Amino acid sequence: MSPHTITAVKGRQKTVQIDAVLLYGTFGLLMFGPLAFGAVEPWSMLLMEVGATLMFLLWISKQVLDGELKVRWNPLFLPMSAFGLLIVLQLAFRRSAYPHDTAAEALVYAAYAILCFLAGQTLLRGAQARKLALVLSLYGAALAGFALLQGISSNGKLYWIRQPRMGGWIYGPYVNHNHYAGLMEMLTPIPLVLSLTRLASSKVRMAAATAAAVMAGTIFLSGSRGGMLAIAAELIVVAVLLTKQQRGLRTAVGIGLFLAIVLTMLVWIGGPELSKRIATMGPAHTDLTSDLRNGINHDGLRMFVRRPVLGWGLGTFPVVYPEFRSFYTNFFVNAAHNDYLQLLVEMGLLGFATMIWLLIVVYRTAIKKLGNWTGDISGAVALACLLGLSGILVHSAFDFNLQIPANAALFYVLCTVAASAPFAQPARKRKSVKPQAADELASSEMLQQPATNF
Repeated sequence: MSPHTITAVKGRQKTVQIDAVLLYGTFGLLMFGPLAFGAVEPWSMLLMEVGATLMFLLWISKQVLDGELKVRWNPLFLPMSAFGLLIVLQLAFRRSAYPHDTAAEALVYAAYAILCFLAGQTLLRGAQARKLALVLSLYGAALAGFALLQGISSNGKLYWIRQPRMGGWIYGPYVNHNHYAGLMEMLTPIPLVLSLTRLASSKVRMAAATAAAVMAGTIFLSGSRGGMLAIAAELIVVAVLLTKQQRGLRTAVGIGLFLAIVLTMLVWIGGPELSKRIATMGPAHTDLTSDLRNGINHDGLRMFVRRPVLGWGLGTFPVVYPEFRSFYTNFFVNAAHNDYLQLLVEMGLLGFATMIWLLIVVYRTAIKKLGNWTGDISGAVALACLLGLSGILVHSAFDFNLQIPANAALFYVLCTVAASAPFAQPARKRKSVKPQAADELASSEMLQQPATNF
């Protein structure tokens, strides 16, 4: 090959390496968030924002290196841009009750947007999706195992060393057990769907089913009733899909093993305390009572009625709420305990409509890809994403998972992946060609497209 071709091939190899760094760096940030207590503290939020910014700068550098700007379109760009525009309008026209908090929260949402963008630009091939499915399955299983160990030997501290500043019901790396459940609702469908497909060997599918069972079991053991309801909804959807496909004996055995592991965990570790938790609607640990939740919801509706169009400003709920609180409590009400209500309060009807628009696009696009999901990686990924999103959307009616940066970032990235175009599949082998022509063909494939100057 000529020196020019060699240089071009080396340049292409660098861009491939950068792509790998971007892909795994993006999902690495998503996995860092839960380990940092959900990324709810200033230092962890700063690391996620800085990490996302650095990844974006690296992506720009790659475009410069390639000599062209290549952006893979995603239908969520429009609703996401509209939501960002609403935040700008709140700040520009002073519609935020506390602009400082709105601007700070806008930076967090900018980090979400960058992670979504990078995931959409780098997760392009089925092979990448398979690797990430295995990585996230192992990550979820390890996190669930840690949560089990901590639950058995808890001393009331995070990682046995960190005392929560405001108390809480610790489970896993989260101060709030409901937020741990929210994370697992989004992660559990990944190994669960993998175990039901034909995309892996029988040993891998058995391991995936075991991982999913452990992860689902910890949702129940966490004591989160919203989480229990969410994972039950996910399993019902899976059961309906399998019934329609009339799956055979092997699938029935796999599901039986999955349920057996879950039930064994619940009986062995949960015991009578878990039974009481499921049977009663009364509070435990530091849970809010139903009366307090109803009071917050009632007050939140009054806040929404006062500013129904653009809301009070993104991130301002805890600042504005004391003015509308109608009851006495020792709790600091930092969220509405209902993501839908908080969205209405902070972003008004316009923001709420934008989020509904986003979800409609996600579900409409992802459902089209389901098809033969048991044998198609794009369909399997779409199903896993939809199950996780559906679970967290159910849970959001009872809690505020989407106010936790680690959970919210994963939620929006799953939305992006679900709405992306189908993954590229390996090209079929071409007919044999002469050696010299083969070298030229390989070089041209590595270069893909000629570089263009800016």
